[in-house]
Amino acid sequence: MYALVEIKGKQYKVEQGSVLTIDRVAEEKGSRLEFPSVLMVSDGASVKIGTPYLQGASVSVVVEDHVRAKKVLIGKFKKRKNYHRKQGHR
Repeated sequence: MYALVEIKGKQYKVEQGSVLTIDRVAEEKGSRLEFPSVLMVSDGASVKIGTPYLQGASVSVVVEDHVRAKKVLIGKFKKRKNYHRKQGHR
């Protein structure tokens, strides 16, 4: 059984017991979150699709850890002009 859930404008496929990496949330480690915006639920034999969300369906998750994504580095360089810039973001 799996479900498609919309969390902070992005869609995720979730299953029972799966680990999900999402954008930052303000809750503490160990706290439980409820996401009511379920787009679709499938149990293998049948599929339920919402318009746009399913009524009465929600997904509960537990915050396990807060991690940072890998940092992306951007470099600019112009030859013979002594121009170097380095910028990074997550």
